[in-house]
Amino acid sequence: MRIAVGQLWQETNTLNPTPTTRADFEAFGVLHGPELVERMAETNELGGFIHSLRAWPEKPEIVGLVRLPAWPGGTATADCFAWLCDELIGALRQALPVDGVLLALHGSLAADGAPDVEGEILEAYRSLIGPRVPLVATLDLHANVTERMVRAADALVLYHTIPHIDVVETGERGAAVLRRILDGTRPVTAFQKLPLVAPVERANAHDRASVSFAIREALQLWERDPRVLSAGLATVQPWLDIPDLGSAVVVVTDCDADLARDRCAGMASWVWDHRRDYLSELPSVEEGVRMAFGEPEGLVVLGDGADATTSGSPGDSNHILREMLKYNWPRPALVPLVNPELVAEAAQRGVGTEFHAMLGGKRDPHSAPLPAVVRVESLFDARFVMTGHLARNLPIDMGPSAALRIGNVHVVVTSRSGPHFSPQLFQSAGLEPFAAQLLVAKSPCGFRAAYQGRAKRMLVVRSTGCAPSDFWQYAFRNIPRPLWPWDEITEWTPDPLVVTRDRSTAFS
Repeated sequence: MRIAVGQLWQETNTLNPTPTTRADFEAFGVLHGPELVERMAETNELGGFIHSLRAWPEKPEIVGLVRLPAWPGGTATADCFAWLCDELIGALRQALPVDGVLLALHGSLAADGAPDVEGEILEAYRSLIGPRVPLVATLDLHANVTERMVRAADALVLYHTIPHIDVVETGERGAAVLRRILDGTRPVTAFQKLPLVAPVERANAHDRASVSFAIREALQLWERDPRVLSAGLATVQPWLDIPDLGSAVVVVTDCDADLARDRCAGMASWVWDHRRDYLSELPSVEEGVRMAFGEPEGLVVLGDGADATTSGSPGDSNHILREMLKYNWPRPALVPLVNPELVAEAAQRGVGTEFHAMLGGKRDPHSAPLPAVVRVESLFDARFVMTGHLARNLPIDMGPSAALRIGNVHVVVTSRSGPHFSPQLFQSAGLEPFAAQLLVAKSPCGFRAAYQGRAKRMLVVRSTGCAPSDFWQYAFRNIPRPLWPWDEITEWTPDPLVVTRDRSTAFS
């Protein structure tokens, strides 16, 4: 038995004007064939696939296709999209014949001229393997699930948690679904698109007070039912100006259309009725920084959701930094930036030198460069292995980097985007994040997994950027309307699409 595994992972933010290119994927780490299986066996969804397949009694041959990851960012170029298709389709064509396919996808990758990249890839895979070979894909909780994706795959398996700490487990769940299909299960999928997009800041599936906690518990309870193969809610990437944008519920059962439809409709109705629970009033940047300065002990973490690199923002907004420089901090205050030109200038000047720098505001269209006299404290490579939100044993390389100091404000500047919330980023710069007075995390929610139990206080502030909390106040031209919260919708009733796999022809 031959099972093929592959990955395409990037979350697109169309409000970010900097495009995603082939170089962004190559910088993160493209892997092919056996090298994929060898190097990703303990990492994220691919690791979940591989670990599970190796535990099957018949020991299937694991065929590595290609791993194509890029950090969240702007819309992929048309050339990048063409290259991605060539890589993914070419890898599968060379691997045929196979008995099953497992794909680790994000689900919100958009390219110029191709707003539903994953839908196109899944359709291409289906055309290559035919109707009889099972195709299972995993998705991020913020996927924009489309009918094309549902019809092309035998089953879609979504993260259940935010912060996303179940990436490996999702891979394991995907492999378990594939195994059941190979053993004779006939999957039936109920799919419901909702006319809503949910803000991220309050979506904490580990907080009993959050609407996401109840949703996670329900979905995981359903999946313990042997009649259910997978159940998921995708609350979608909000900063995605594309047609067919919206949250979605997906329920896959073992040949039970009524159960799939009922569970799907019930979850969709519940989410719709509780949509306002996602809304929140955030403190201003000024309030957040002032509160952190007033804390004599412990760490305060401010989430800069509007410039969240985890949400595809450029990472060089300086709104919070500008406010931080108004204070004389008794203990270290830490803030990250993406600015390769500034890193190069710091490297040219050398450790220990001072110079007039322009901080941030080069890529973020919502802020202007901030002048300041900085001291080069260190030059380093931002490389580490991350476990936590979005990752387990995930190698990270944000390139040559510099730690700059202005009084007791420490600016960690990287050449490339990445997890600009991770404690390990600051540690790689020689800074101890948990001894700081203030730490800025460029993340709207996921940073909580890294600092829970160790920070005295965590909060997200209201700022401007490419991933704003009030995204419906920004110009979107391509989304379907009406769509909440852009539009007030008084009545809506779910009507799930039910797709049954016909092993001899195609979907019906």
